[in-house]
Amino acid sequence: MNNKHIGTNFDDFLEKEGLLPEVEATAIKRVIALQIAELMKKNNLSKTAMAKRMNTSRSAIDRLLDPQNESITLQTLEHAALALGKKIQVNIV
Repeated sequence: MNNKHIGTNFDDFLEKEGLLPEVEATAIKRVIALQIAELMKKNNLSKTAMAKRMNTSRSAIDRLLDPQNESITLQTLEHAALALGKKIQVNIV
């Protein structure tokens, strides 16, 4: 029994299946949502208070923190970072 995927890594498999960009984008969004949530917790900042700092609604914060929501813009992420006293850094590797 030969398995064509033995000896390859998971990224190679995802790339071959045409799924790598989508999976990477989802992973990045999940990491950012987690980082924002952790910073909010560290600063004892509720969703309502975060929304007030960002001049937006609480439901927008829910979308921002939802790791499944991939429609968040770079501008929204930057506003969130600034509301937490941080900056967004984007690198192309």
